[in-house]
Order: sequence, then C-alpha cells, then structure tokens
Amino acid sequence: MSLNSSHGAATAERPHTHEMVVVHRVFRRESALLPRLVRAVPDGDRTRAARVAAALRDYILGLHHHHHAEDELIWPLLRDRAAHDAALVERMTEQHEAIDRTLAAVGEWLSLWERSGDRIPGEELALALDAHRIALLDHLDEEEQSVLPLVAEHLTVPEWELVGQRGLEGLPKNKRMLALGAILEEATPEESAFFLGKAPLIGRLLWRAVGRRQYAAYRRAMRGPLDGE
Repeated sequence: MSLNSSHGAATAERPHTHEMVVVHRVFRRESALLPRLVRAVPDGDRTRAARVAAALRDYILGLHHHHHAEDELIWPLLRDRAAHDAALVERMTEQHEAIDRTLAAVGEWLSLWERSGDRIPGEELALALDAHRIALLDHLDEEEQSVLPLVAEHLTVPEWELVGQRGLEGLPKNKRMLALGAILEEATPEESAFFLGKAPLIGRLLWRAVGRRQYAAYRRAMRGPLDGE
C-alpha cells in the first residue's frame, strides 16, 4: 500500500494515514510477544523478570502516548467535522477506556511479579496481557477500517502530522532509537524510507551508526528465550 493515503492515492493534500497502520503493527507484534516473554521467565528469576517488566512498561508508555494523541487531536476534530459518524468516534473513546482497564489489570500483577519472579503471578500477568491483546486488536482493526478513511477526508496534513509529533514527544529521548527500530522491523522498503525521511538528518545518521545495532542487540536479548519454543 502506498503511504500517500489510506487508499493509496498520490494526493499531497490528504494525510498519509497509512503510517498509523505501520505503527499499529508494532502494537500488534509486541502485544503478542509480551505474554510469551512473561511465561518464558524461569520461576523466581527476578533479574529476567525485571528486564521483561521494563519492556512491558515501555510498551504501555508508547501505547498511552499514542492513544492520548488521538484523544486530544483526532476525536475532537472528527466530532466537529464528521457529525454523522459520531457513534463511531464515541466507540473509539469507549474502546480506549476499555483498553485502559485491561492495562490497569496488567499493572496490578506486574509489580507483584517483578518483585518475586514467581510463576503464579507471572501466569496471572500473562493472562491479563492476553485479555489486553483481545481488546487492543478489536480497536486497531476498527480504527484502520473505519476511522482512518474519515481522518483522510476531514483532517488537514498539518493536523495529522501533529498527531505523530505529539506521540513522539511523549517518548524519552533515550528510547527513540528503539521505537524507530520497532517500527522499521516489519516495514517495507517504501515504508522504511518514509519514516526515515521524516527523521532529522542527525536522527538518520544516528540510526545508521548506532541505532540499528542497538535495536538488533535489544531484540536478541529480549526474544532469545523464545527461540526454543
């Protein structure tokens, strides 16, 4: 699919909504990996539990900022400009709230498991992550199918670009290379060129010099225990 719009038409006047589809791939992939990573931690291994817990918190932070940007910058505009789709926009808000509830359940088990590394709270955490993923996928599917076409129709390019900027601003600077790597991992060459093209020159140079290797090392360290599954 072209990055120029949700329908692939080369129209500079419309937001490039396909970039959100690429970002959503990260949340789909990581929400599937996280319960597997939790279950792969040996019983009582607090060191490994702490490492997985840190990755989980990074995931929650990224999803929080992604949804907060939508809540702040997309839904109000669509309520104003696409009033005939008000029920859809309201459903998006309700789905965000449902996802927040699943993450609250995740958080309740996360601290307990991180402190002990014990298998029983780990399994409860993994089950909470499984439930979170179900709610998340329902939301992402409907957002891509029904909301992104409305965004392409009703938001301007600067309004849309502000959404991505706001989400990035919420990430700590020392996490941005990892976030870029997470996006590029499953991106097509065209999609990769698009995201790298949006980065400042220094960001592209840092990615090529250190970021790519940093992300590869992080991925090996995190997913190594899953290789034998």
